[in-house]
Amino acid sequence: MARYTEALTVERGGFRIKVPETWWEFDVRPESRDDSIRRMVDDRIRQHPELRPSRSAYVTFLQKAASDAWKSGALYCGCMAESFGGDTPITGSVTVSLVGGRTSTGDPLPTDPAAIAARLAVKEAKKPGDSWRKVTTVDIPGVGPAARTQGIEDVPVPGDALNRTVRAVLMQTYIPVPGQEGKVALVAGSSQVLDLADSFFDIFDAITSTFRFVD
Repeated sequence: MARYTEALTVERGGFRIKVPETWWEFDVRPESRDDSIRRMVDDRIRQHPELRPSRSAYVTFLQKAASDAWKSGALYCGCMAESFGGDTPITGSVTVSLVGGRTSTGDPLPTDPAAIAARLAVKEAKKPGDSWRKVTTVDIPGVGPAARTQGIEDVPVPGDALNRTVRAVLMQTYIPVPGQEGKVALVAGSSQVLDLADSFFDIFDAITSTFRFVD
């Protein structure tokens, strides 16, 4: 797994967050992301030729992550793709999006963490291998309380006509945006490497704990 001891600070309009320096940030815009990702992967392979056999898997994973991030309104998207000698690369991603919702009467939904947590559904695994979701509230240092879900979830494939899903390790943290009624910063970490769920939960929690609002 990527180490978190060396971190890179990413700053965008309104927030900053730290990710492991081995992670990549990439262009999520539809008109340019595919070429940008291919160039980025090729540059990485020039530095680490041992990754070449996994080039196609890296490109496919990163292009899908960028597409999903764009559709969700992401302001930042970063991914890891590391090879540790196995046949399948270890991949994961973190996105930061600004999201909001309204009631049936058109009023902004409350962003109090307890209220958000109350709207999020807990899911218990009925048998080993089932999907599950835990709902909690956490305290982000320097920011305050936030609602969070984490679990192994069946995530809908965006735009898929057959309503297919992908099972993934998923952590989502809903951080109220100061001064913006009904708005939250959603920090979402995901990976399809289910066997490393606990490790990814630790990484996603560590990254999310660095989130700060900036003027």
